[in-house]
Parts: sequence; structure tokens; C-alpha cells
Amino acid sequence: MTVTSVTPEADLAARLDNLPGGWPVWRLIVLVSLGGCFEFYDLMMTAYISPGLVQAGVFRGAGAGLFGQSDQAMFAAATFAGLFIGTVAFSRLADRFGRRRVFTASLIWYALATLAMAFSATAVQLHAWRLVSGIGIGVELVTIDAYVSEVAPARLRGRAFALNQAIQFTAVPIVALACWRLLPLAPLGVAGWRWVMLLGVSGAVAVWFIRARLPESPRWLARQGRLVEAERIVRDMEAGRTGLRVSGPAPAPVMQPTAVADRNRLGEAFSPRYRRRTIMLIIFNIAQAIGFYGFGNWAPSLIAARGHSVTHSLGYAFTIATAYPLGPLLCLAVADRLERKTQIIIAAICTAALGLTFATQSAPAILIALGVGVTLSNNLLSYAYHAYQAELYPTRIRSAAVGFVYAWSRLATVFSSFIIAALLGAFGAPGVFVFIAAAMMVVVLSVGLMGPRSSGQSLETLSD
Repeated sequence: MTVTSVTPEADLAARLDNLPGGWPVWRLIVLVSLGGCFEFYDLMMTAYISPGLVQAGVFRGAGAGLFGQSDQAMFAAATFAGLFIGTVAFSRLADRFGRRRVFTASLIWYALATLAMAFSATAVQLHAWRLVSGIGIGVELVTIDAYVSEVAPARLRGRAFALNQAIQFTAVPIVALACWRLLPLAPLGVAGWRWVMLLGVSGAVAVWFIRARLPESPRWLARQGRLVEAERIVRDMEAGRTGLRVSGPAPAPVMQPTAVADRNRLGEAFSPRYRRRTIMLIIFNIAQAIGFYGFGNWAPSLIAARGHSVTHSLGYAFTIATAYPLGPLLCLAVADRLERKTQIIIAAICTAALGLTFATQSAPAILIALGVGVTLSNNLLSYAYHAYQAELYPTRIRSAAVGFVYAWSRLATVFSSFIIAALLGAFGAPGVFVFIAAAMMVVVLSVGLMGPRSSGQSLETLSD
């Protein structure tokens, strides 16, 4: 009897979706998420370190920086320009070389670039190395999304992404606290902002620990025709083994590929089957980035614009940042009970409403409460859309397609950084939040009118 190239792959996918929600599954989610922590630390550092760099005289004010822009806006723009390059140009490497290998390489890339950034002497050098580190982060985050979607059973996928985001977001209060306490100081004669960056470089130490214990995605292996390796990993997960093997002699094969895996082409994302969802996700990502990073990257500055000092604004921002890991944990209760696109729509409406209210307040307690509210709604938006866009493409192009549509959010943040800087200077926090609210309404319309339903369905059903 001849086994077709489709049957073994489909069998492995069905077995992955039928796995019990035990530690072998959650262990993989935790390991890959711990690697992502260091990426989030560096990504979210943009908001909290910039006021300190201004206060230290490294960054100059409005109109005095590169190209006549503020250095804070240039720093945010360099971050997301790097993320754009990483996601659009290199995310397809994970479809060709594997999730695990690209995950490791991008984490090393980020660590080395951030180390160079910590020893930069000028704002221009900081911007340049920020661009380079952003490329590594961009590849990393897309690869993590692809991996989580491929190892989590369909009925647990929402909760898997919620846990993934909760673990990654623990980095946000850590970097906020580090900036709040270290920026005014110079331990051992070294500026506090340099220590903040060096703490992020510690992620390199975790690379080998994570890499040695993280197997490749079985779905990706099967797609490449490496069915023996995929079978071994799935069999270990079914047996409840936590010491999953990633190397060593292979067991006797139970399935053999009969065809070489096809080449991955990003153009497939615009084929009739996927064109509508690709267009929807491009529009969505442009709009959601304005809402999510419009607040996340500018929180201390937005608080300062309400009449508070830099030190106080960093303290208030740290308090708000403690909600980042809490939000996804609260979402665990509804992650797989409520349709994914519905969660995105609810989150966007809440971000718009709470943000507009935030812009009218100045009392610290109210600003903190509303800031926590915006953060929690953005948490819901973030974990839900990371799961959503990874679900909508097949394994053969998942990383490349998600990287492409996600890249538009990075490009949007580059330009929105300058728009927000201009709005903050001209109209204060109210002008910024009107801009954010308008973007959130675009999110509601794009997902509501064009987005397919996805919760609880297998990846193969959603893509084929």
C-alpha cells in the first residue's frame, strides 16, 4: 500500500490537536515564551528609557534631533524600522530553516546589537544599533507566534497564546522598574540607562538553556518530509514525557515521506484562497499598532503631558506596567470560549473609550487606573490577534505570511511615532488619544467585516 504525502502529515496534525492539556504541551509554550521575554524587555524599553535619555542630555528635544525630529521619536522609529525589516525580509527563513533554528539565531542577534547599543556614545549611534537590534526582535516574535500556534491543540490555542503573552509581558514591569530606579543613578560610575540595556543582554545567557530543551515544531518537520523526527516528538508528547528529545538516534520509522516538501512562496498569501484575509490583516495591523504602541511607547510622556515630572511619570508608568502580565492571565478564562475576532473588537472599543477618558484627567490615581484599563484592553487585543493571524495561514507559509502582514504594523509605528510626537506637542494627550481612538475604529471595521471565525478549529481546517 502506498502512503500519500498528505496522510502522514494530516495524521500528525490530528494527533497534536488531540493531545491532553498536560505539562508536555505547556512546557513547550513556557520555554519559547521565556525566550520571548528578553525580546519584549528590549521592545518595551523604548517607552521607559527615552525620558531618562532626555534628562541625561543624550537625547535632544523637539526639532533638535536627526532630520529635525525629536530623538525620542527617532528612537521609536528606529526600533520599528528594524522590526519592519526583520519581519518582512527575514521571517520567511523560519519556513525554510525551521522555527527552532531561527528562534535561536535571532535571540543572539538581538543580544549582540543591544550590547553595542549599551556602549554607544551618541544619539546617532543609539539609533543605528536600535535599528539593528529591532531586526532580530522582528524575526523572533513572528517565529514564536508560528511555533505556539503549531504545537498547541486547537481547543487550547487561545489559552496557549494568553499564557505566552503573560510570560513575555513580565518583562514590561521589569524594564519599567529598572528605568524608574536606575535612570537617575550611575552605579559604579556607569550611567543608569546603560545598565538598563545591559540587563536586557542577559537574554543571551538563556539562549542555550532554551535551545537545548526546545524541539522543532512537528508540523513544520512533517511539512518538510521529516516525518520520523516529527513522529518522535509527537509520540513523546502523547506519552507525557517532558524530557523531549531534540537529537540522538532516531527510532524505527513508522512513516516515510513520499515527496519532497514544496517550496514556500509568499505570493500564495495573495491567492484567491487567502487574499481577503491578507488584505484584512494588513489594514488591521496598521491600525492596531497605532493603538497598542501609541500608548505603550509613549505612556511616561503622555503622563508627563498631564503635568507630572519625569521621575513621577516613570513611577506612575511602572505601576501601570505591572498590569501587563496580569491582563493575559485574566484572559485565560475566555480565551477559548469567546470567538477570537469578537475579543479583538471588544478590546479595540475599550482601548478607544478608556484612552479618550485618560486624556481628560490629571489626578495620579485616576491616570493610573485608566492607564491600567488601557493596558488590560491592549493585552486582550494583543494575545487575541497574535493567535488570530497565525491561525489563518497554512504551515508552509505561516511564518512568511504572518511576518508580511505583521510588518505593516511596524511600518505604521515608524510613521505614527512622528505623528504622535507632533500631536503631543501641538494638542497634548487629548490629540494623541483622538488619533488612537480613530485607529481602533478601523480595527473594529476591518476585523468585523472581513475577518473569518477561527476559535476552536484546527489549523488545517482554517487554512485549507
